[in-house]
Amino acid sequence: MRSSSLFIVFPVVLFAATTARAESPNAKALLDDARRIFQPIAVPSAVNDSVASARIELGRRLFFENRVSMDGNVSCAHCHPADKQASDGLPKAIGVFGKENPRNAPSIFNAALNFKQHWRGDRESLEDQAEKSLLGPTSFGNPDQATAMSKLKSIPLYADAFAKAFPDDKDPINSKNWGVAVGAFERTLLTPSKFDAFLAGDASALSKQEQAGLRKFIDLGCASCHNGAGVGGNSFQKFGVASDYWKETGVATPDKGLADVTKNDADLYVFKVASLRNVARTAPYFHDGSVAELAKAVKIMGKTQLGQDLSDKDSADIVAFLGALTGSVPANYAPPEPYPDLQ
Repeated sequence: MRSSSLFIVFPVVLFAATTARAESPNAKALLDDARRIFQPIAVPSAVNDSVASARIELGRRLFFENRVSMDGNVSCAHCHPADKQASDGLPKAIGVFGKENPRNAPSIFNAALNFKQHWRGDRESLEDQAEKSLLGPTSFGNPDQATAMSKLKSIPLYADAFAKAFPDDKDPINSKNWGVAVGAFERTLLTPSKFDAFLAGDASALSKQEQAGLRKFIDLGCASCHNGAGVGGNSFQKFGVASDYWKETGVATPDKGLADVTKNDADLYVFKVASLRNVARTAPYFHDGSVAELAKAVKIMGKTQLGQDLSDKDSADIVAFLGALTGSVPANYAPPEPYPDLQ
């Protein structure tokens, strides 16, 4: 059912197809192999539909809106700052009233490429995650959706913004539309990198060490789980296929993962395979944020998932490749001027 894995985050990019030839037979073979396993992020064209544009812009505003939380301090962006590549740099995210979340906050960049959301995959989509976060005791902390929406309704300019984004709804300010709008914005947060240029045909886009790391990543078996456009994010996997993960990460009480959701022993220590997009800048690593350094995380994955003791050189090469998965912060990932409480 499961095999090897590395961490966990999934995206969409289409660099203009470069026709540069591979520089050597080895580079050409590597490119051919990579294209069979990965896909470039496919960036959609600009939105021309006025309703779709209104939903994206509303979603951006809601993503940075903190007045919907019970303490007035927490927004979606609270756990996804731009300077941390839309992660937060903490082992476990801190939400409303300073409460600690049970797991690490993955980057929201390229999350649209994930087949499910959350480390345990217990949110079916970005929209589902956004709507349910309003009630999360360690996220927004609202007792019910009506309470959350009443806060938006108390801010006059939201009435017009929701009406433009959902023109067919008689009462558009509702939690479902919150989720739809936030999801629409999050689906624009794609971060293509030079790896996508490589996949498009430019073999020179990756350095020799990055190419060596990609070759090792493929040949060792890392890509059996970390594949597709997100370099992961599209399957579940047991953390600890070859050996117990907590013995390597030093965690005293291991998270049971998906088994706590399904109540099925077959899902013990199973998590969503992390997307590795932007992983070089989203430390600390794993669902519990237990490992601070990427090289150490790579070695732990080699041992626990593949039964391999990676050398320092192998680890360094793979880390170099993972660095090539870092993309630029999307231009629209910035808070708009907040609507005033009163007109």
